[in-house]
Amino acid sequence: MWRFSRKIRALITLAILVVGNTMVAFLVAAFIMPFGIIMGGTTGIGVILGNVFPGLDVALAVLILNVVLLFFGLAVLGKKFFLTTVVSSVIYPVALAVMERIPGITHLTDDPLLAAIFAGCLMGVAMGMVMRVGSSTGGMDVVVMVLHHWFHIPLSVLIYITDFLVMGGMALSCDSEQIMLGLLVLVLTGLVLDRTMIAGKDRVQVFIVSDRYEEIREALILEKKVGVTMLMAETGFKREKKNGIMCVISRRKVYDVTDLVCTIDPAAFITITKINEVRGHGFTSARVSLPAEEAGSSL
Repeated sequence: MWRFSRKIRALITLAILVVGNTMVAFLVAAFIMPFGIIMGGTTGIGVILGNVFPGLDVALAVLILNVVLLFFGLAVLGKKFFLTTVVSSVIYPVALAVMERIPGITHLTDDPLLAAIFAGCLMGVAMGMVMRVGSSTGGMDVVVMVLHHWFHIPLSVLIYITDFLVMGGMALSCDSEQIMLGLLVLVLTGLVLDRTMIAGKDRVQVFIVSDRYEEIREALILEKKVGVTMLMAETGFKREKKNGIMCVISRRKVYDVTDLVCTIDPAAFITITKINEVRGHGFTSARVSLPAEEAGSSL
């Protein structure tokens, strides 16, 4: 596993925050605002204020809102939250101001549906990148965290409530197509965000029950280099004691492992379960090798 010093990890985190927030700013400037698609967050509030006060720069409004909410979060949630959110709260509105001034950025497509699909999918990737390093995009996320701190309402519920409130305010000055496109962006962002958060971390858990468990255990460890956990099981009908083997592997190893088990014992009982994240030896830290494994001897 890769190991980095604290300074290098901080630089990597900063780079991810810059890239993620810049991507969101680009998508908003290129695909959301040109078609008047409704959206939540401080960007949506900025657009509403821009409609109420013609001539008001949306990026400036977002920056002011983010800074106000940032210090509100500092007062309620403390210094740690402030430090992990301040970067995104400043980078995003600055990047949005830059993106708005790029010539031709609003003419990348003439199809509002294509713009909504493209923006929703890539926005999920960008926001997922930011959240994977333990930060947030700032803005309304601060309101969500404060409300969660005060009332202990689930974060997912609060996110949808705040987004729908802002989007409802924008909908007052939008047509039905812009509203539907906004809902499409919201759904796609959520779906892709979930996948981005667990990308590269999801694994498959294989559970095996067999009378030839010793052969299977040895083959998995020595031939497939798979870590295993031995479990005791009992059949439901005859109440017979059985030995079970559990292992967590990547998707690409599923066929090799199940084929190996079936070759040793065609009657083996196998279940395969998808799991979202794994931590520990062999996954988030270095794999521990046994002396017998290193020597290639029988276990």
